[in-house]
Amino acid sequence: MFTLSLLPYKETALEPYISAKTLSFHYSKHHQAYIDNLNKFIASTELEKESLENIVKITAGQLEKAVIFNNAAQVYNHDFFWKCLKPTMETPAIDTELEKALIIAFGSLANFYKEFQAAATNLFGSGWVWLVQDGKALKIMKTNDADNPLAHGLKPLFVLDVWEHAYYLDYQNRRADFVAAVLQNLINWNFVAANWRA
Repeated sequence: MFTLSLLPYKETALEPYISAKTLSFHYSKHHQAYIDNLNKFIASTELEKESLENIVKITAGQLEKAVIFNNAAQVYNHDFFWKCLKPTMETPAIDTELEKALIIAFGSLANFYKEFQAAATNLFGSGWVWLVQDGKALKIMKTNDADNPLAHGLKPLFVLDVWEHAYYLDYQNRRADFVAAVLQNLINWNFVAANWRA
C-alpha cells in the first residue's frame, strides 16, 4: 500500500508564489486521491508488491492497464514535483557543473528558462514539463495528462506541474505567470543537481 509522502516544507513555504491554500488542495486532495485510487486498482494483483517506479514502467503503453498507469504516474509525478521546489526563503545557487551542462544544451541559462517557459505555457491541456537526461544530453520534454519520462526510458531531473489545479486558485488562467514565478523563485537546484549526478 502506498501512502502520501510528507511535504519537504510547510504549506506556507512557497508563498507568495504558490499559496498555502493551493498547496493544501493540491497535496491533500489531488495527490491523495491518486494514491487512494492506485491502492484500490492494484489490490490483490501482481503489481501490489512492486515499487512505484516499476508500476509506471510495467503499465506504460498498456491500454488495459491505463487506469493503473495514470494513477501510479500521477503519484510519481507529484512526489517528484514537491521535491523540485524549495521554500521561498531558501536561495540555493545552481551547481556550477550543471549550469555548464545547461549552457551546452541550450546555449545559455537564460535560454533554458526561455525554452522551458515556452514549453510550459504552450502545452495544450493538462500535463507536465520536464528537464530530462537522455544519455548525456539534457532536453526539455512535455507530457500530457499523467505521462512521464520513466515511461520513455528517460531520466527526470526537474518537473513543473501545469495541470490547472496546480495554479488556478492563485493565477486563474494566467499559466504563464505561474510558470515564470516558479522558474524565477522556487527551483530547488540542489535536488536537480543531485538527480543529475546520480
